[in-house]
Amino acid sequence: MRRPVHRLGPSLAAGLLLLTACARPPRPVPQRPGPERPAAPVPVARAVPRLGFTLQAGAFAKVENAARFSQSLQAQGLEAAYYASGDGLFRVRFGDFATKEKARARGEVLKAAGIIEAYWVVAPDGSAPGAGGRFPVHPEDERGLRASLVGTARGYLGVPYLFGGTTERGFDCSGLTGAVYRLNGLKLPRSSQAQFEVGHPVDLDQARAGDLLFFATNGGDRVSHVGLYLGQGTFIHAPRPGQGIREDRLADRYYTRAFVGARTYL
Repeated sequence: MRRPVHRLGPSLAAGLLLLTACARPPRPVPQRPGPERPAAPVPVARAVPRLGFTLQAGAFAKVENAARFSQSLQAQGLEAAYYASGDGLFRVRFGDFATKEKARARGEVLKAAGIIEAYWVVAPDGSAPGAGGRFPVHPEDERGLRASLVGTARGYLGVPYLFGGTTERGFDCSGLTGAVYRLNGLKLPRSSQAQFEVGHPVDLDQARAGDLLFFATNGGDRVSHVGLYLGQGTFIHAPRPGQGIREDRLADRYYTRAFVGARTYL
């Protein structure tokens, strides 16, 4: 998919999840990258659930409007995430319904309440007829899914960090990874530690684009930060308050020291 935006304004939102923080302490002593820390516990991975039918609504020229719309849906108890579609507009996907009929019924309720004007039911394969913005989220197409995860993540470059969640001001670290995966049909837990626990351990030299990298930025071995691996030693993440989502290299001495492990969900 085309990179939609590379630098976005300071008033962005994803309207998705309230999550744990990813603060960055002073830089520690450099250390060469290596395998996962032996002391870090490796829980038994659980299957990552896939989304059922979702709803899609809105076509906004300004990302700020998509952000506010996402917040209104969150107020209705619906997890929502905006994204930049290929036509230069921003759309929002939300909810998780077992059947098309249940998704349509909720859409009609929201429409009758004046919360949305129109909607499309998005199938689990990511298709929304007539709505634009299709994601290649076929479970069998791992290569396409990984490419879509990377493309979706790059679309958030420049969104500001926000301690504790995703609102009109931006993402925190696990909010970013949660939104990227959700837009591609996978449901991750809310915190970076929980995302670490449900993933399948993978050696760093075997990690592939779309996998997640975890760090202990507060010292010790407990996970407190997460980023999405892009391949070739680079990853995208929300580093800390006051900084936008950006790409960094694992060779950076700070991330080398704090690295805990990589996880895959595909």
